[in-house]
Amino acid sequence: MSWPQGYGKRVLTEVDSTLDEAARIAPTLAGPEWILALRQTKGRGRRGRAWNDPTGNLAATLVLRPQEPPEQVALRSFVAALALYDACVTVTGRSEGLALKWPNDVLLNGGKLAGILLESAGHGGGVTHLAIGIGVNLVQTPPSDWLEPGSVWPVSLMSETGVQVDPESFLDALADAYDHYETQFTTYGFAPIRTAWLARAAKLGEVISARTATSETVGTFETVDGAGNLVLNTAKGRVTIPAADVYF
Repeated sequence: MSWPQGYGKRVLTEVDSTLDEAARIAPTLAGPEWILALRQTKGRGRRGRAWNDPTGNLAATLVLRPQEPPEQVALRSFVAALALYDACVTVTGRSEGLALKWPNDVLLNGGKLAGILLESAGHGGGVTHLAIGIGVNLVQTPPSDWLEPGSVWPVSLMSETGVQVDPESFLDALADAYDHYETQFTTYGFAPIRTAWLARAAKLGEVISARTATSETVGTFETVDGAGNLVLNTAKGRVTIPAADVYF
């Protein structure tokens, strides 16, 4: 497997967070750059939550200088999810049990295998850099007391498939897959990404719950629309949800 042309790669023995490192180096980068940390001391997830990544798991961030408007830039969470799915297939040789959970998780046999977090900076209404943070439970899962109530139970790639892969080898597969979908996205837009994502979506056509800090919406998962929003059929009609935590 070859490293994708035009992408930088830096492997750090230890860092506070690959997302923080991305913010520090972004102004100096001439092109996209992958950052891999063998150990994070202050990893984080969505909404400022701590991210627990035991030794041997993947903690990486891709830094990009996107050209699109902010609402299109954010759709790269779907690009990253597809790349993660394909990387898992590459290193294990199987797709059974893999699924994508809106908005930013990868599931394996119903458990949470990986998460994605996007952070960006910009000015004048544009985005100057985008950081796509990715964590994958390659060999270990977080301790049970770290989980939030109702969260999808975490699993590791090794526990579910018996395949042990080191973080740098997984990153090679991930970077290659990401380059493929990034090319699709920049060439053809979100439509083919959306189609591919829906073909791998968890609980499509089933009843799910979408929760925000102030509300909860229960309905049948109908689709993801052209803007990346979750669309549910509820007792009160069709509801479009731009951001929420999904529960099964």
